[in-house]
Amino acid sequence: MQGRIHSLESFGTVDGPGTRFVVFVQGCPMRCAYCHNPDTWDMNGGTLMEPSYIIEQYERNSAYYANGGGLTVTGGEPLMQLDFLIDLFTLAKERDIHTCIDSSGIAFNPDNAVQLAKMDQLMGMTDLVMLDIKHIDPEKHRELTEQPNDNILKFAEYLSEKHVDMWIRHVVVPGITDDNKYLFQLGYFIGQFENLKALDVLPYHTMGEKKYESLGMEYKLKGVPAMDKKILLEKKQVILDGIRKRREEEH
Repeated sequence: MQGRIHSLESFGTVDGPGTRFVVFVQGCPMRCAYCHNPDTWDMNGGTLMEPSYIIEQYERNSAYYANGGGLTVTGGEPLMQLDFLIDLFTLAKERDIHTCIDSSGIAFNPDNAVQLAKMDQLMGMTDLVMLDIKHIDPEKHRELTEQPNDNILKFAEYLSEKHVDMWIRHVVVPGITDDNKYLFQLGYFIGQFENLKALDVLPYHTMGEKKYESLGMEYKLKGVPAMDKKILLEKKQVILDGIRKRREEEH
């Protein structure tokens, strides 16, 4: 099954553990206000690639990934292309390659039996999911992304049920996702999961503005300052406090 691919990166260092070969898929239903890759939104864009071709590209530099690295599929939204991912990860696992998916979870639909069966198959070959939770509050999530977050949160629960290692990622945007009330709620929610292996709290940056200008698109967060990294540490602590509170209650 061919996949619609935006681009490939040979030496990714922020897309999972170790050095990674990173596949950026094309197509995403989310419209995150701070997205710095709006050119990946179009479901019909990108280049069609065979899973075997991608594995061939991986193996050209496989020595660099051998020490704790592997293959990461990000986007766009990888879970929009389940059949492709199943074929790709089947080949990867035949070669004992560590597999990671970086996802927003927006494509997860627990009420679709056919999709859920495919998801079960894929998760059996997935070593790690990096789940981006944009906002814990349903209404503010919709304002930020133009999409609901109910199935995203259900996806986190599903990963726990399937015992798939999970890293949570959260971008802190001044005045939008930095409210301590919601950060604590986020921590409290993810604190229930024993498969939670890491928390990446990322600072909002303004590098996307120029890309939007070059694409002739309006940048919704124009004028919002980059996140102060010192304050970011305080915000991460609020999430950690929420995690600790949940775990204290459950143990």
